[in-house]
Amino acid sequence: MKLGIVGLPNVGKSTLFNALTEAGAEVANYPYCTIEPNVGVVAVPDRRLDWLCDHYHPVKRTPATIEFVDIAGLIAGASQGEGLGNQFLANIREVDAVVHVVRCFEDENVIHVSTTTDAARDIDVIDIELMLADLEHIERRRERLSRQLKGDRSVAAELELAERISAALEAGKPARSLDFEEDELPLLRNFSLLTLKPILYVANVSEDMLAAPMADPHVQAVARAAARDRAAMLAISAAIEMEIASLPPNDREAFLADLGLEESGLVRMIQAGYRLLELISFLTTGEDEVRAWTVRRGTKAPQAAGKIHSDFERGFIRAEIVSFADLERLGSVAAAREHGVYRSEGRDYVVQDGDVIHFRFNV
Repeated sequence: MKLGIVGLPNVGKSTLFNALTEAGAEVANYPYCTIEPNVGVVAVPDRRLDWLCDHYHPVKRTPATIEFVDIAGLIAGASQGEGLGNQFLANIREVDAVVHVVRCFEDENVIHVSTTTDAARDIDVIDIELMLADLEHIERRRERLSRQLKGDRSVAAELELAERISAALEAGKPARSLDFEEDELPLLRNFSLLTLKPILYVANVSEDMLAAPMADPHVQAVARAAARDRAAMLAISAAIEMEIASLPPNDREAFLADLGLEESGLVRMIQAGYRLLELISFLTTGEDEVRAWTVRRGTKAPQAAGKIHSDFERGFIRAEIVSFADLERLGSVAAAREHGVYRSEGRDYVVQDGDVIHFRFNV
């Protein structure tokens, strides 16, 4: 999973990125502090993996990971090359989903690119620029398809789809607002549209807003945008997340408790990202390695095996499975067998989140 952190300059993108990845990206009080995108790979916190490692004592512990990309700030006119617009747009096309950070705090010491804090306006700036960039992108595609259609009728469906998307963009609607047929989904991948990517809105709030963020009008504006875009939404204080990241691991839980929080923003962002992209994790165990693997919800057992190695999928025989909940409750695979919850599944089995799997296959 590759998540691109985007937003206007000075909304807290790099602060949040640093907190998430502890990567030390430069953070400064001026626009375009981030020029080249910073990239950080983050281990997915998973207590199931911790329990299995305590049980099996493997040589190697391998968590699932998420790649975060801190992308340069966008301003009005970016689709026409203003600021670092062209570079921004090229970077965002490469991510799986967009984390749109929206400034919802007041701080006279942190310059706002538009001088005042206005979450709804800031969201509109980003939305308009992405739609304009997509419109230019799809129009070029339409021109090529129109020329190609004269000698190749097979592109008719793709051209029709491009025209429908273009009409929506011209009407100020992002591509994600449209409903697509199943047979159109492969064609959509050819377009590489910015406004088709799933969005996670992050309302960046001050510490004193963390207890009741929805009482703030700026956060309410972010929530309305998320509802409109069928997007996910979280309220996080990037500054507080930086403080949490700087603490020794043993002190973080107490710090969160003092703030009235059960989980860090990192954990909540990862959970939201998994839901947004319909991802789940299954686990494999052994003396050599305990590992978490990420697959899309609905993945069948042979394809899950293929995540480990293509030979596993080609030679798939069966999957021997116990849910983590049952394994934790009973304490061992032997006990799971005795209670009839360790089972053998075939090719049509759909992998579930938290399945602990041993694959049988022919070499």
